Amino acid sequence: MGITALVFSLGAVVLAEMGDKTQLLAMAFAAKYKATKVMIGVFLATILNHALAVAVGHMLTRFETIQVWIQGIAALSFIFFGLWTIRGDKLDGEENKTTKFGAIATVAIAFFIAEMGDKTQLTTVALAAKFPTNPLWILAGTTLGMLIADGIGIIIGVVLCKKIPERTVKLISAAVFVFFGFLGSYQVMRSDLGLNTDIIMLVMTLLYALTAAATIYLLKKESAEGIADSVSPACCQVKKEI
Repeated sequence: MGITALVFSLGAVVLAEMGDKTQLLAMAFAAKYKATKVMIGVFLATILNHALAVAVGHMLTRFETIQVWIQGIAALSFIFFGLWTIRGDKLDGEENKTTKFGAIATVAIAFFIAEMGDKTQLTTVALAAKFPTNPLWILAGTTLGMLIADGIGIIIGVVLCKKIPERTVKLISAAVFVFFGFLGSYQVMRSDLGLNTDIIMLVMTLLYALTAAATIYLLKKESAEGIADSVSPACCQVKKEI
């Protein structure tokens, strides 16, 4: 079960992080600081931030009387994260923040702040609620997932100076999130609530209709705004000395 939690959380966070604000932040910082220092800063910020998220998710599962509702909300949250992925993120000037403590501290502080309430942190809370007996495996998986996704962003977007197909990545990530959201919702209704097949099919149909409507709206909004199909930073080179 521990390995399952690790693999599931790693994959979920890699998907959640692709095109996310913190991946963009890692790419922006890699254009200013040495990539290894950026990754160290990402690691420090992630393990602290996600430890907090895991603690919150694990604490919620201690309330046995609302365990079913917690699992249901955790399942529905994956659909929400899928829609959030389609919407996309933008930097709000976090990449311009500096501190007097050097590159690693600057990256760590900026990442920790940017992650508060971000999709990957909330995903970690949901994962901790989904796998209540494996908090350390969840922390390891989500932290490793962040490092992999941000490392991919730095290598492709900064080192190789290639455009990441943002729209394609977002749609694939969103589809995976929504799939697990539907699967989790079905399992909760079938196994935990014991609903009959007719009611489950009705609820799933309504859930599908709402998700499809929201997806169409977000895609039309994206098309109207003419969002570019890349997440490549302005500077396509990694600093070697800072």
